Amino acid sequence: MQNIPKIAALIAILILLFIISPFATIPAGERGVLTTFGKPSEEVYSEGIHFIWPIAQKMHKVSVAIQKGEGDGDAASKDLQTVHTKIAINYHVRPDAVVSVYRDLGNEPGERIIIPSVQEAVKAVTARFTAEELISRRSQVRDEIVMALKERMARHGLIVDEFSIVNFNFSKTFNEAIEAKTTADQLKMKAERDLQRIEVEAKQKVSRARAEAEALALQRQQVTPELLRLRETENQARAIEKWDGHLPTTTGGAIPFINVNGKGSTTENSH
Repeated sequence: MQNIPKIAALIAILILLFIISPFATIPAGERGVLTTFGKPSEEVYSEGIHFIWPIAQKMHKVSVAIQKGEGDGDAASKDLQTVHTKIAINYHVRPDAVVSVYRDLGNEPGERIIIPSVQEAVKAVTARFTAEELISRRSQVRDEIVMALKERMARHGLIVDEFSIVNFNFSKTFNEAIEAKTTADQLKMKAERDLQRIEVEAKQKVSRARAEAEALALQRQQVTPELLRLRETENQARAIEKWDGHLPTTTGGAIPFINVNGKGSTTENSH
């Protein structure tokens, strides 16, 4: 019975320790900032368990893991076209800058720095390009925005891990103008291809005509009186081979006959 008060006192102490919690735990991916009566210390507390003075001290957790942010906004291009840009960014807090992020940014880097910095960088870079260049030189636009972002965010202990332009949107009038220009360019390219095809076909026809003319001229040069007599003799020989020995029957007129004895041809009148 004498031990009951001691056990009760021990339990009360444990309950008190649990309530006032003299230990703070920092999980993976975070760092701790210790405040004493609200004043932050300059030391950055790493992952693990740390002793703190109850009531007087408190451990605040700051994430150093990669965080994702998205945003959009309107800007004006170099040719004064309204551009609606949607972006995505991955960033993290530099571990050695945890105290300044907690103290200067209220542990809200996304709201205090990321969004304003992105909007400012997008507007500054977009103003250096025309609307068409924003589309055709998208990778260059992205790189310049990233450079501007890194410079602004580095001053507050923030690191840009990834940045991408999700989309560029323009006014309806500009989109229609771009579509019309694209259609005109396609028609122009088609017309140029058709013209090239017609020119090639015309050249081919001229080449064929020239070749035929040259061949015909060559044949004419090769035709001689001896060649003509040879062709005549060949034609007569073929006619004799085809003759069946019967004279054609006619009711009048002259019947041609070829003298097979080689003394020339005679004409005999039928009665």
